[in-house]
This record gives sequence, structure tokens and C-alpha cells, in this order.
Amino acid sequence: QVQLVESGGGLVQPGGSLKLSCVAPGSIFSIYVMGWYRQAPGKPRELVATIANSGSTKYGDPVKGRFNISRDNANYAVFLQMNSLKPEDTAVYYCNADGTGRGGGVYWGQGTQVTVSS
Repeated sequence: QVQLVESGGGLVQPGGSLKLSCVAPGSIFSIYVMGWYRQAPGKPRELVATIANSGSTKYGDPVKGRFNISRDNANYAVFLQMNSLKPEDTAVYYCNADGTGRGGGVYWGQGTQVTVSS
């Protein structure tokens, strides 16, 4: 059983910042594409950002210019720095590990709630 352990969610005012963290097993971290997705109530899960082991990144349109994804290969961790947060960023954020490009599986964290409200 692959476990992705997330932390860092919470309540923040509009315009504020939060940083999410996710730790993955070393066996998959080095070869899988790591990412963050989010799901708001009544909406489908959507891409926030992904980062490959090469460092190549991809962002969903709603967060471009405000969020930054990074990874710490030595500690098998991926981070999501969220700045200029808006109420519409409120959602459960899920860490994701995608190994389908290398014949592996897809794994999800348990989710962490981010609420942007005054």
C-alpha cells in the first residue's frame, strides 16, 4: 500500500498564503510525476499542478502565476506554495503520484482542506 502523507491545509484570508506538503515513499518518488489536484463541493476534481522528476512543471489555468510547485528529492517531498489566495481556491487538495508513463500506478493522498474566507 502506497501512502502519500499530506499536511499544511487550513483557513486563510483572501490574499493570504499557504504551503502544502506531501511525502511519498522513496520507491516511487524518484520516477513518478508528483502533483496536486483539488476538488470543491459539487465540482469535479481538477489539476492544480504537477512536477516531473526532471523538474518540468505544469499548472492549471486558475492558479498560474499564483501557485508554485516544487520538490525535495532528498526527502521525497513535494510542496505547493499558494499565494494570493481567493475564495474560489477553497477545496480539498489531494497529493497525487502518477506512474502510468512508466507502467506504474496512480496513487492519492487522503486530502487536506484549504478554506479561503474572511
